[in-house]
Amino acid sequence: MAVLPNSGTAPTGATQNYRKPFLTITFLFFMWGFITVMNDVLIPHLKEVFELSYFQAALIQFAFFGAFFIISLGYFIISVSKGDPISKIGYKNGIIIGLLLCGLGCCLFYPAAIFQRYGIFLSALFVLASGVTILQIAANPYAAILGKQETASSRLNLAQGFNSFGATLAPLVGAILLYKVFSNGEITVDSLKIPYLIYGGMFFLLAIIIKFINLPSFKNTEQLEKGLYVLKFRHVVLGMIAIFVYVGGEVTIGSFLINFFKLDSIAGMDESQGGVFLSYYWGGAMIGRFLGSIAMGSMTDKTKKYLFMAGLSVLSFMVIYFITGVKNNDGAFSLELIPFAQIQFFIFFLIINYLAFLVGGSKPHRVLTLFASIVIILLAIMIVTNGAIAFWSAIAIGAFNSILWSNIFTLAIKDLGKYTSQASSLLVMMIVGGALIPILQGAVADEIGIQLSFIIPVFCYSYLIFYGLKGYQVKPIKE
Repeated sequence: MAVLPNSGTAPTGATQNYRKPFLTITFLFFMWGFITVMNDVLIPHLKEVFELSYFQAALIQFAFFGAFFIISLGYFIISVSKGDPISKIGYKNGIIIGLLLCGLGCCLFYPAAIFQRYGIFLSALFVLASGVTILQIAANPYAAILGKQETASSRLNLAQGFNSFGATLAPLVGAILLYKVFSNGEITVDSLKIPYLIYGGMFFLLAIIIKFINLPSFKNTEQLEKGLYVLKFRHVVLGMIAIFVYVGGEVTIGSFLINFFKLDSIAGMDESQGGVFLSYYWGGAMIGRFLGSIAMGSMTDKTKKYLFMAGLSVLSFMVIYFITGVKNNDGAFSLELIPFAQIQFFIFFLIINYLAFLVGGSKPHRVLTLFASIVIILLAIMIVTNGAIAFWSAIAIGAFNSILWSNIFTLAIKDLGKYTSQASSLLVMMIVGGALIPILQGAVADEIGIQLSFIIPVFCYSYLIFYGLKGYQVKPIKE
């Protein structure tokens, strides 16, 4: 049983020993990326079935991300009164508990579909999100400490890259399962039964696999200070706000993209078509996170680094391009690739993304500031323009969202030592932004329309610029 060192990282020189455990953890990131983005498919799906307003449909994200706040708050209260749970039971056991809760939440979709009650769906989402919350608390710092502290952001970006790969597949797989495989194209709640039972089975199976494979189960043997000592760290508190506004901004953008695509002035797409292009949004995030893992990694030869980044970007794009070309027509699968002329704007934005990484270099705070600024520009373009430019600007946000979570997270837990897990629970608690900000944008959209409502995430990303410039700095604690 490994012991969590004071620095909050794995022992120096032990990086190679943790390579296999890290690869295992990346699959966890894939799974919860997949299941989280399924909400973006569920929102228009349930909105039509239950004839919901935008505000009511946004309750899906409220139930899902509200669980992050409640469970994380409970975790933090326990940690300051009884001792940090994950430091006691180990990261491995924490991950297993999270997986079991995810599996249970997915399986609850079956009775929810039978009774056809919107409230039961929201309850199932709450249980599912509770499991994802535990995974977030355990797996994010776990990925960060499996190696050297200076490359923690790189590792978390790589793991988040696989999280985005799951998110890239989710809209496409979800659209095929919900609209094609388990229905005849008519939108019904019955089409949710089998897909979510399959997802639940995968989580249970993964929990069993994790149980029997060899993963270091880091524990912290040091005594934590009583009370709210971790809140004395300025960069933690400001990082909590950064996580709140980032997750809120990212989730509210993803939640309303399909409805944005449906506008006649933008693309006039139905839900099924919009789900395909949502894969480009999350695919851009996947590309950005993979590039971020290299840009902020330990590779010293800049020529090789830049060539590797360019090659990986092209390869990842081709994966997205072919995945979104797979079609299912009445059970017959075919490959219908989108003409390059229709996605030229996306390619242009990927080039901008690549160049932005070169400018940002290996400094997480500098890349955070630059990318948040670019997202604000893209949001402004979405609000004031129409057609293809607004459409692809919206999709391009995914590429620049890519490294924001991992960079904020690693900056916020820097130099915390024995307080790493406790701070992690606070940061994960702030994912509640994903519950509250979509509700706010939903209410605004009901009043002024979807397109203008994207002014809400502009304020979110403005704060991230501050955190990247000043807020991340570690200040001495005043006793």
